[in-house]
Amino acid sequence: MNQERVFSLRNPWFTVSVGGTLAIAVIAILIGFVWLPSANSAFAGRGLWATICGAAGAPSSWYGGANVAGPAPSDVVVLPPLRRMRADADSIGRGATIATQNCSMCHGVLGTVQVTAPALAGQYADVVYKELRDYQQGVRQNSIMQPIVAARSDQDLHDLAAYYASLPRGPAAEVAPTGSTPDANAVRLAMQGDPQRNIAPCAACHGQLDRKGSAPWLGGQSSIYLAAQMRAFASGARRNDINEQMRNVTRQMTSAEIDSLAKYYAAMQ
Repeated sequence: MNQERVFSLRNPWFTVSVGGTLAIAVIAILIGFVWLPSANSAFAGRGLWATICGAAGAPSSWYGGANVAGPAPSDVVVLPPLRRMRADADSIGRGATIATQNCSMCHGVLGTVQVTAPALAGQYADVVYKELRDYQQGVRQNSIMQPIVAARSDQDLHDLAAYYASLPRGPAAEVAPTGSTPDANAVRLAMQGDPQRNIAPCAACHGQLDRKGSAPWLGGQSSIYLAAQMRAFASGARRNDINEQMRNVTRQMTSAEIDSLAKYYAAMQ
């Protein structure tokens, strides 16, 4: 009976299997961390190490901005309902009264496109409620909004959210020229993101693909408003995003990408 040891270099099967495994590992490393990153269009401007870090899912550098100090970010977490629920008619009526008296001048009414303030008709109730709470607590700053909501009860905020969520969404803020197509890079960022720069797809939180609690529907908003908010997140001027999701994304985006994404969503119904 052959007593030759299995784990021995004298065993040709062992030698071939170990050698083949090592060869495959080396080839995979060269392809995954050298050839594929170098084939990426952004490689030339980022360098080998930054691209390898991006391909592996790790940042090549850490954010060192000065916006860490300041008030605590929002701690308001609002989960959307598991199923679409019909809001109480009394709540909607109370919210309509408050909105008519305090909100319509800036946010308009149904079908009115706003430029520097968001259109709220048809917005998710959890989004409206969270932002009102953040204004009330001072974690989102605005000289107009904060005095309006400062003395409002929690029920008032829920009523306003229920009212705006009950309205149908208005038309798109901007109409694309006939025959034109959306910017390809904006579509890619919205639907796929850019993993090598740690940019998640917008549609994974804001709708189309999936929606996370307190993430607003962006379609139809003014491109001026959307771009201003993205730049505020990028600079740290706005910081009421839970766990810095928006700040982490917008810091990685160029000014041109912010503008193209804003226009993409502004033309969406």
